[in-house]
Amino acid sequence: MVKDGMNMCMFMQNTLTRLKRLPLISVALVQGKALGGGAEFTTACDFRLMTPGSEIRFVHKQMGLVPGWGGAARLVQIVGSGAALKLLSGALKVDPERAVHLGLAEETLPSSDETRSLEEAQAWLNQYTKAPAEVIQAVKKVVTAGRELQLEAALQAEKDIFGTVWGGPANLQALAQSTKHK
Repeated sequence: MVKDGMNMCMFMQNTLTRLKRLPLISVALVQGKALGGGAEFTTACDFRLMTPGSEIRFVHKQMGLVPGWGGAARLVQIVGSGAALKLLSGALKVDPERAVHLGLAEETLPSSDETRSLEEAQAWLNQYTKAPAEVIQAVKKVVTAGRELQLEAALQAEKDIFGTVWGGPANLQALAQSTKHK
């Protein structure tokens, strides 16, 4: 039984770490309750949006556990160690207003309707993804490097990634249109 739990833990840590490192921008749309593993899943996304009446709650303590899928480590990065300790040790319900205040969620969407809130989330995401795919992927890669690597390695990664887009189609088009100053 212990081995099964550890296998699941490693599988989910690896899966959610791969999600976090994908060269695309990910969003968790919380409609309803994201409890336990669902709460951990939200921390593997770049952004979290919530609908009215939804909640995120790390209920692990009530199950005699701690997060095992990497949710605690990512939560500390997102909200800081003090807030993470409160959320984990208190198994606190985090409503949308509190989530935004803590930095756990970016925004509360206006609608709680499933279809409408998905459309709102897509519109919200478009402001960050409206660019050529190779540029968005490069942005995500430099942010990931900055988060996960020591400074010197992150600077080297940023330089290398910059080299992949410099003089590329998106860069040349932007220069031709002088979009920098618009």
